[in-house]
Amino acid sequence: MSPEESTPERGTAERRTPERRTRKAHRTRDTLAQAAFELVLDRGLRYVTVEEIAEAADVDRRTFSRYFASKEAAALDSLRGDGDRINAALRARPAEEPPLLAYRHAVLAWLADPGAEPWHRRPRIFDLLVAAEDEPTLYAAFHHIRVDAQEDSIAIVADRLGVDPRHDIRPAVTVAAGAGALLAAQAAWVRGGRPDALPALVTEAFDALSADLLAAPDTTAGRHRSGATEHTAEAEEATS
Repeated sequence: MSPEESTPERGTAERRTPERRTRKAHRTRDTLAQAAFELVLDRGLRYVTVEEIAEAADVDRRTFSRYFASKEAAALDSLRGDGDRINAALRARPAEEPPLLAYRHAVLAWLADPGAEPWHRRPRIFDLLVAAEDEPTLYAAFHHIRVDAQEDSIAIVADRLGVDPRHDIRPAVTVAAGAGALLAAQAAWVRGGRPDALPALVTEAFDALSADLLAAPDTTAGRHRSGATEHTAEAEEATS
């Protein structure tokens, strides 16, 4: 057998080496992300350095920089997979389902799946998103994660509609509406102080995306209130 030829055992070992490296890289990334997550929540973003995160993960600063551009990105890394889970659920929706309804059902499926560990069931995610509301750089990093997920969502919706999203605006509008509802629910969630309220708030936010928002506002209620106020004022003057 020539030196170039490989035995089955050698070929298997060569395949396993990249797999081991990949697993090790994933472990290193996860360890860094978990260290950043805990330090930021325990001490506050401004009081944590990249060097401290690297030290907590037992790696050096250079290794940290291979995986993350900032401490904000590391602290929020656990949220990146949530967009992937929602998009996987979106791909699985029936083809005949209207796109925005499919997006709604995908979000609700993620929230209802214990195995997906949605935000309201994952320890301290509520605290992380509360911190993001108060820290502009953390919020900006979270915005980038959302944008990445939405780009994939647009591609999925475009495929469902059979259109090119570069020339047809409907996929982007659909995703913007659905993602906006989720964002509104998330904002109400973190400001309301009730970690278990997220699914109900998401349902309420999607319910608000109805034809009522496109209809002319009902001004009669305002006129009735104004008239009632005038009558009340007149009555008070008459009795004074």
